[in-house]
Amino acid sequence: QVPLVESGGDSVQAGGSLKLSCQASTSISNRCTMAWYRQASGKEREMVSIIRGQGDGTKTYADSVKGRFTISHDEEKNTLFLQMSSLKTEDTAMYSCAACASYTGDKITRFEYWGQGTQVTVSS
Repeated sequence: QVPLVESGGDSVQAGGSLKLSCQASTSISNRCTMAWYRQASGKEREMVSIIRGQGDGTKTYADSVKGRFTISHDEEKNTLFLQMSSLKTEDTAMYSCAACASYTGDKITRFEYWGQGTQVTVSS
């Protein structure tokens, strides 16, 4: 069973909006910390947004997406979302979701599960 399956990626024009979804399998706890990462061609993977689990709900965003992207988690369906608006060409990347973080102190050291990704392409 594939642990995480993303969907919603598409090609859009700058200024447009998209909503990504990430469906977690039944083997993944709905109380895990979950996140969206992205990797543009030729660049390293970067964190986009994290939503802390265990009932905490704290949301963290990369500076580059603050005010434009919103992360949310439907615990009942164990589905992670990323609402993206005011998209820019620099948002073009493969977006992947991750689940079940390991921590050292308050710092995330790794995620146990990763999805295959969904491509977002923003054109000018």
